[in-house]
Amino acid sequence: MTSGHSFYITTPIYYPSDVPHIGHGYTTVAVDTLARWHRQAGDDTWMLTGTDEHGQKMMRAAAANNATPQEWVDKLVGEAWFPLLRTLDVANDDFIRTSQPRHEERVAKFVQALYDRGYIYAGEFEALYCVGCEEFKTEAEIVDGEGPFEGLKVCAIHSKPLELLQEKNYFFKLSEFQDRLLELYRTVPDFVRPDSARNEVVSFVKNGLKDLSISRSTFDWGIQVPWDPSHVIYVWVDALLNYATAVGYGTDPEEFARRWPAYHVVGKDILRFHAVIWPAMLMAAGLEVPRGVFAHGWLLVGGEKMSKSKLTGIAPTEITDVFGSDAYRYYFLSAIAFGQDGSFSWEDLAARYQAELANGFGNLASRTVAMISRYFDGVVPEPGAATEADLAIQKTVQDAAAHADAAIERFRIDEAIAAVWTVVDALNGYITENEPWALAKDETKRERLSTVLYTAAEGLRALAVLLSPVMPIATEKLWTALGADASIGALLAQPIRAAGQWGALRPGSTVTALSPLFPRVEQDA
Repeated sequence: MTSGHSFYITTPIYYPSDVPHIGHGYTTVAVDTLARWHRQAGDDTWMLTGTDEHGQKMMRAAAANNATPQEWVDKLVGEAWFPLLRTLDVANDDFIRTSQPRHEERVAKFVQALYDRGYIYAGEFEALYCVGCEEFKTEAEIVDGEGPFEGLKVCAIHSKPLELLQEKNYFFKLSEFQDRLLELYRTVPDFVRPDSARNEVVSFVKNGLKDLSISRSTFDWGIQVPWDPSHVIYVWVDALLNYATAVGYGTDPEEFARRWPAYHVVGKDILRFHAVIWPAMLMAAGLEVPRGVFAHGWLLVGGEKMSKSKLTGIAPTEITDVFGSDAYRYYFLSAIAFGQDGSFSWEDLAARYQAELANGFGNLASRTVAMISRYFDGVVPEPGAATEADLAIQKTVQDAAAHADAAIERFRIDEAIAAVWTVVDALNGYITENEPWALAKDETKRERLSTVLYTAAEGLRALAVLLSPVMPIATEKLWTALGADASIGALLAQPIRAAGQWGALRPGSTVTALSPLFPRVEQDA
């Protein structure tokens, strides 16, 4: 495949203080699907994910578990976060951990560069701090405690008492970047997406920015400030820098030039860090700002945002053990408008699995392969002259491929899947109307039967290519069953932007038996 432009995309850097839930899985499969699409389009693609391992909260959790912070994060990442990627069939190119030496040495270089350029100064600081959020709270984020915390100031998110911290810190001159940030949002309107997220960021910055405390001196689990080893770098600054350190900032200028800048996909609760603080830090360092920040919504369960403290988190394996990873990926990416909040329910998942995957796509694949086996001894037939009905399918496939690619450019994976699904629905209707089982009974209709089954098989070829970024396992099985490996090469080698061009599947290819792509799920009532 010829290499297109660079497409570097990141998940948020996850805080591994607890096990991953389906919200983390949702973000990760979305980024993986976007990366897989661009990779298959021939773009120079790089997908990064990773874990943010420093900070006070991690230090306290480690102490509570009688471990050093490094032992504790090694255990969390090894037992919960690496397995998540395997569970969901994620094809990331790199996994960065902020406790890795490559990250620590490059962060020190970046912060030193900001200091040398005059953007960091020492100052006194006193403010209310939430250990749960690892951040100082503004007045709008502080509420009066209730019950056992009556009379205390608590965090609006965690409802836990805040700690009054007073220390000498180093500050980043964030306030100097208000005008430059507003100019960025104005001149690059899709720098922050969707629009609701952009509007929130613009109004936040218009209200004025305060300088940011970027170091802590009360604990030592972090990266030392290079010119003052009695301080460690504030966990959020350290974490944001992973996107640059992972692609060689400071030590591998060629790799950095090839990959940077990135697209960041984040949950909307960490939008400001990525759309305000991070571009300002890059501007201060004289580097390009990211290509864009896309904030997706929350996954709600029973109308509430999942949270570790309320124990509403659902482990991805609870879904994949029953329905498989493809169904997990398909469900979350198609059922929720990417960028908006979405509700998860077992009933909805089971209903969509049955209707759309098992009966819709899976049944279409099984029927087509079975009929080619039955009526043509397993050899894809040569089509005859195309009728209007056949040409309509060809146009549906062509349009679906174009619309899906355009939707992916807008980061609307849900719209891309909806476009591709028009092919599933059209082919199911086409088979019902053309009744190949009836044509097979009439020897004079042999050519028509050939055309109908070739059309169905070639439509499935296009579906396998277009859906492979979303459902890598099922599409690979389908590709093999169609005999496409032998006749046109590996599935992942098919240029995805050419998937809509009709006639790629060669007549004469041999199909093989296809077990159900989406087997019936026996659910306990």
